[in-house]
Amino acid sequence: MISNERPSPYGGRPRYYQSHQSPPRPGPPEETLRSEKLQIERKTFVFTLKENPRGRFLRITEDVGGRRDNIIVPSTGLEDFKKLVDEMLKTSNETPPKTEPEP
Repeated sequence: MISNERPSPYGGRPRYYQSHQSPPRPGPPEETLRSEKLQIERKTFVFTLKENPRGRFLRITEDVGGRRDNIIVPSTGLEDFKKLVDEMLKTSNETPPKTEPEP
């Protein structure tokens, strides 16, 4: 029992422990079509093309020291996603990096 919890005179657990929500349902079954891993500095990126009954999608997982973040791009947006990344790459290559002024 946590120090600020007090037993209820009515019995049972405190209200904030009771949940009327059902546990999360598992998502639809997914089939992996292709998976590639990319290591950049201290980050690992996993690109996984998957398919489920709702369609195909690209899951991009970033793993940094055991902490994972995901983004999911539906296959209908992959072409636009690629164009945007290509534009970012072009801008990065055309723009000189800012350098720190010397003291």
